Amino acid sequence: MSKELEFLSRGVVAGKLSRRDFLGRAAALGATAVFANSLLSSAAKAQSPVKGGILRAGMQGGAATDSLDPASWSSQVPYFFGRQWGEQLVQIDATGVLQPALAEEWGASDDAKVWTFKIRQGVQFHNGKEMTPADVLATMERHSDEASKSGALGIMGGIENVKVDGQNVVFTLKEANADLPFLLDDYHLMIQPNGGKDNPTEGIGTGPYKVTVNEPGVRLGGEKFAGYWRDDRGFADQIEIIVINDATARTSALQGGQVNMINRVEPKIVELIKRVPGVTIQNVAGKGHYVFIAHCNTAPFDNNDLRLALKYALDREELVQKILFGYGSVGNDTPINKAYPLYTEMEQRTFDPEKAAEHYKKSGHSGPVLLRTSDVAFPGAVDAAQLYQQSAAKCGITLEIKREPGDGYWSEVWNKQPFSASYWGGRPTQDQMYSTAYYSKADWNDTRFQREDFDKMLFAARAELDVEKRKKIYADMGQMVRDEGGVITPMFNDFIDATGPNVGGWAPDGNQEMMGGYALSKCWLNA
Repeated sequence: MSKELEFLSRGVVAGKLSRRDFLGRAAALGATAVFANSLLSSAAKAQSPVKGGILRAGMQGGAATDSLDPASWSSQVPYFFGRQWGEQLVQIDATGVLQPALAEEWGASDDAKVWTFKIRQGVQFHNGKEMTPADVLATMERHSDEASKSGALGIMGGIENVKVDGQNVVFTLKEANADLPFLLDDYHLMIQPNGGKDNPTEGIGTGPYKVTVNEPGVRLGGEKFAGYWRDDRGFADQIEIIVINDATARTSALQGGQVNMINRVEPKIVELIKRVPGVTIQNVAGKGHYVFIAHCNTAPFDNNDLRLALKYALDREELVQKILFGYGSVGNDTPINKAYPLYTEMEQRTFDPEKAAEHYKKSGHSGPVLLRTSDVAFPGAVDAAQLYQQSAAKCGITLEIKREPGDGYWSEVWNKQPFSASYWGGRPTQDQMYSTAYYSKADWNDTRFQREDFDKMLFAARAELDVEKRKKIYADMGQMVRDEGGVITPMFNDFIDATGPNVGGWAPDGNQEMMGGYALSKCWLNA
């Protein structure tokens, strides 16, 4: 009884259950009012931030090639660490609402072509200098430069110019875009001194922690920045990320108390982890998806019949059952699911050996198709590739699987090799997802889907302020990606993290794993 009531009391504190309902449930279970109220008091105390200590995370997704340059971030560890030392103009909260960050407020012209952001005053960089609108301007300029190879380049391509006007930064767009403020939450757009033009790898930002340890692929650390401008995060004195790419070692580190939280818990061991005293599984559905990506401009994948054959040769239901163990849903060869407000339902593609064989024959291809994968591509990626190999064999298609080492996978395989396993964490809006990964000129167009007609629809959707018309454009774009693109999307995944004893402050956030990337900043250690 007490265990169930403890769980329910935490629900009251989190706002998921009313106090009245809790007390009624407690009475039904035979608890006295005094006991029930004491549980509520303890739960509330546990959710009151505690300052001090060292908060540690064990994480998959780090490599020796990682950099502190926000433009280069492509995997979990550099992105997550960046959330602790850097900040953008805005931040999307767990409910999907845009909140002020380094910009206090913003507004647009009637045609949504000119956006003005008022920059917060009195915010310090970790080097002691005050952050100014000029730093914001320089940041946007650097990420707009193709030489930066920024992951935000696809987003910045829609901006005509940026200028400083007093304490404001004014964005003039090539076309109207009602989503611009959401796009500026992109995690590459961390505001740096002089935009990072002098030294983008310096790791100086305005976040709650300043960088003290930078051992790429091994360990990253920070200490609380005394001059931080707000008090709703940064409770621990120090934070540390230990790179543990091996799933078993990561889980053992949590169980043994070497770390306080981990990411990427493999779905197949979730039920086992739930039995470990003091360990809590933290899972939330979102926009993240696991993919196999084929370069549309590289033989043999430049043949759409071959791409369709590979799509029909995939048994999505089997992968959701055997790889996700129910912690996710089937994909449909697009990056968009029901988590996006302007999503339109499409006919679900299913495993179809006859259609796969038909398209394979039309493609004229013969011989094996090489698929590269790795343990770091996504949890269960190697097993998923082997299941894919088996279902493809039933269609007369030979998949050759090459298991690549984790270190260097994101720099040497992803976005370079023509057919590989990967993942996307999703983006806040359809425009941002498409702009980042499907716009022809985007540096992160990892399927080399380069279509002028698609780009025109992307720009038209940005400029369309009628919601239903905009939704229709996105539906057409989704259909094009599904039927002619190079992304094969077997499944959308839950984000599955885990916390150890005494971790307070954890709250579900479907924007990304590890509380949208803010777990080390927003959590604390209870005494």
